[in-house]
Amino acid sequence: MAACLAAASVIRFLTSPWRRAATRLLSPFVWSGTFVTANFISPKSQTNLPLSASGQRILALHFPHLPTDRIARKLWGLSWRSKKRPEHPPIVCAGRRDNALRLISLDEAAEATSLKRGQGLAEARAMYPEVDVFDEDEKADLTLLEAIADWCDRYTPLVALDGENGLFLDITGCAHLFGGEEVMLPDILARLRQMGFDVRGAISNSPGLSWAVSRFGRGGVIAAEGMADVLSALPAHALRLDTGTIASLSKLGLKRVANIMSMPRAPLARRFGAQLLLRLDQALGANEEAISPRRPVASLSAERQLSEPIQAEEDILGMTAEIASSLKLSLENRGAGGRVFELVLFRVDGKVFRISAGAARPLRDPKRISRLFSERLNSIHDDLDAGFGFELLRLNVLQHDVFDALQSDFAGNSEREASLADFIDRVSARLGANCLQVYQLRQSHIPECAEMFVPAIAGMERRPDIGAELQFQPKSDRPLRLLRRPEPVEAFAATVPDGPPQQFRWRHVMHKITRAEGPERIAPEWWLDDDKAEERDYFRLESELGRLFWVFRLGRYGDDPPPTWRIHGIFA
Repeated sequence: MAACLAAASVIRFLTSPWRRAATRLLSPFVWSGTFVTANFISPKSQTNLPLSASGQRILALHFPHLPTDRIARKLWGLSWRSKKRPEHPPIVCAGRRDNALRLISLDEAAEATSLKRGQGLAEARAMYPEVDVFDEDEKADLTLLEAIADWCDRYTPLVALDGENGLFLDITGCAHLFGGEEVMLPDILARLRQMGFDVRGAISNSPGLSWAVSRFGRGGVIAAEGMADVLSALPAHALRLDTGTIASLSKLGLKRVANIMSMPRAPLARRFGAQLLLRLDQALGANEEAISPRRPVASLSAERQLSEPIQAEEDILGMTAEIASSLKLSLENRGAGGRVFELVLFRVDGKVFRISAGAARPLRDPKRISRLFSERLNSIHDDLDAGFGFELLRLNVLQHDVFDALQSDFAGNSEREASLADFIDRVSARLGANCLQVYQLRQSHIPECAEMFVPAIAGMERRPDIGAELQFQPKSDRPLRLLRRPEPVEAFAATVPDGPPQQFRWRHVMHKITRAEGPERIAPEWWLDDDKAEERDYFRLESELGRLFWVFRLGRYGDDPPPTWRIHGIFA
């Protein structure tokens, strides 16, 4: 009960549709169900069917002609399907398979002929000399599929890639925002067809059944009580089995899922292995199958659907400030402030722009959040093509931290800290996170490893101090200036075995030593298991001109090879 209340308290602060996405992700901890397994699964006796207890709804999209659609969009424009197809020969994509050029993808016109996938290119040209052949481009196809997935993000944040030509959308709890599943699915398919894609889709309680119906069925919305009837009418290929299993099933006359469902489960498992029953249970929802979203779900999000698209930068920033204002209350309820924000711009033609901006300290102020994106838009001005305008804007909080309100003293130090953080935010947004860097201490006694450069936007984060008992205290002072890498020097008249040199040459200049302190031995960090690390004996040397150097010796006299000397720093 306590876990349910805790989960509900987290979900309460999420905005739609992210609230429903979190509900879906937390559902195994909030709801529980009992699965019933039967020895026989008959499509006519649906009362014994094991259904998914989580109530998930999965939308599967299948693009059977994605490579040729990509080519057609370049040849005839994005809306070529809305018009009559131009007079053009059939289009095919060819690639090398088994040391031969074969047809990989065909458009509808090519499929209407006798051409088949996997057919040799030479044979295809002999049959239809006028066929228009293009080289396959798997990278371009994947980029296009990812762009479609970004466009689908307007419906749900849980979008996953499904192979080379499909998508999974977890629309659990989201469909009512778009008029229900019966309205949502035709709307998605119609919009994608207007953008030049041949697409088929299905919605059901399981990814397996949605996948099967979108590829081997007529698509549409499938109710939970009709899952078995719909699945039974499909061929055995719809169970996502390997070709060897499909061939074995076909030899026994089990060519359709209905034939498999009418068989006892135990003999099927012995003959074909557990994979067959697993795929069957996944399609029926008895064995829940998770999808892997391609992007993490934001902790907080808010969006605006615009009746009129906007193009001007001032309009975008003004709308961003309004969206940030709607997030302020949710951040206050959490006692948090945003550290990393993402502005998502959905263009009317389907292209999606994602712009990220970070803050040195947690932010709630809508004006400061808007200024962050003002600098980011200025830096990417040439890369942001508004086209015919943006119809949907979304602001995501990708990372948030505890918001500490600073109380100013009489000198107004908190205002100076706030102005410094604002300066870091604006410069980092304009020039990149690495343009301003600060030192950060590390727990290491090796001089060059005792600190590191980090972006100032991350270095401003407040972290609990490490206890004094864990901090490394050097035996002697460290030089004000450390060289990026220790440089070799040529030492003369060094006192054997552990003494300093009497003089050394560094950068073609001879330095005569008048005083020396040391040695301070620094051993390698044995727990890192670095065989190349050696002990160092450091000396503080003062030249006759009063300059102070920090040099060290690698190795010992009498060893083979002989020791070498290096300079590591210069004292003020």
